[in-house]
Amino acid sequence: MVLTLYKIDASPPVRSVFMVIEALNIPDVEFVDVNLFEGEHLKEEYLKVNPQHTVPMLKDDDFYIWDSHAIAAYLVTQYGENDSLYPVDPKKRAIVDQRLHFDSGILFPTLRGTVEPVFFWGEKAFRPENLAKIITAYEFTEKFLTSPWLAGDELTLADICCVSTLSSMNVISPIDGNLFPNLSDWFERCTQQEFYKKGNEAGLEQFKGLVKLKLG
Repeated sequence: MVLTLYKIDASPPVRSVFMVIEALNIPDVEFVDVNLFEGEHLKEEYLKVNPQHTVPMLKDDDFYIWDSHAIAAYLVTQYGENDSLYPVDPKKRAIVDQRLHFDSGILFPTLRGTVEPVFFWGEKAFRPENLAKIITAYEFTEKFLTSPWLAGDELTLADICCVSTLSSMNVISPIDGNLFPNLSDWFERCTQQEFYKKGNEAGLEQFKGLVKLKLG
């Protein structure tokens, strides 16, 4: 097994893969930084294996896969000791998949749409309409949390992938525990997990620093 992860630490999708690696206790992963601001992801050798020129990207020997959710599912299936993070039971997996699609279809696009004008277009404040979308995302997530974890009574990939995005949103628009008690409690549970501390905290600090730098 020779695993290589192409990454930028501040990226929420990258951090979700970091956390999966920690949760599965996968040893000896090689990490390669990809500087998006300098266009390293647009170089010919990168485009040959990843036409979407995204991070994270995982290389497992001669196999390449990108998209954080695809990588997370692959790692659990290939290297997990059991299926607890990504259940094989069709109904349980369907709930996990729905939450993962919620992350890729609602949470992350909302975050990206909020930070993009500040990170790349030179704007010095977050647009009010984008901040409102974050609150809407919190409202959806609050309603999902009828159990301790996003997909039921057990922690799954749904929690790991969504918390990477939601922890970043929390930097921009802090979660109000009075308005979103379930979300606030869930977020606190996530922050106490060892995989969160090892896989998310350092990159989240980089994200915070980038927000502060770009806002001036």
